[in-house]
Amino acid sequence: MLVLAGAGSGKTRVVTFRIANLIRHGTRADRILAVTFTNKAAKEMRERITKMIGPKRRPPRGATAPPAPVIGTFHSNCVQILRRHARKLGYPERFAIYDRSDQESTAREVLRQLRVHTGMLKPAEFLSHVSRWKNAGVRFDQAHELARTDAEHVAASGYRRYQQAIKLCGAMDFDDLLLSTE
Repeated sequence: MLVLAGAGSGKTRVVTFRIANLIRHGTRADRILAVTFTNKAAKEMRERITKMIGPKRRPPRGATAPPAPVIGTFHSNCVQILRRHARKLGYPERFAIYDRSDQESTAREVLRQLRVHTGMLKPAEFLSHVSRWKNAGVRFDQAHELARTDAEHVAASGYRRYQQAIKLCGAMDFDDLLLSTE
């Protein structure tokens, strides 16, 4: 089920009632995935569902804890998936998630290695290009094909180095959470 509606229109209420109804009618809670845009909405949904169905459900045969629906943001759900499968991608299970400061520091170093003058491309601009590519599903080996301007070509050259640098540190940036899960 997909619910798209404006603020205050009852999206959370509709989805929580649907989830509770599914569980009441035999759907295993751990077979339900609810994806929201904010942590606040995810928390609210978890609390409402617990009140509606109660916290004491019998666990399935052989399980030690009662199943619960998976409720979270796109990014938090991706982190859960990646924590289980990070090694398959060459990352440690407890990989770090770089914040903007970490990203800019790495970008500065990459641009320094490429000997790019800050007048040509600032770290924030470099990261903007990389972020746009990642959000479009473009990996570093494809970026040169899409680059049109001089700045984009420089950013495409640095994209591989940037990814290698953060991976060497056992880290992903926020955009990697979606791209790596895909």
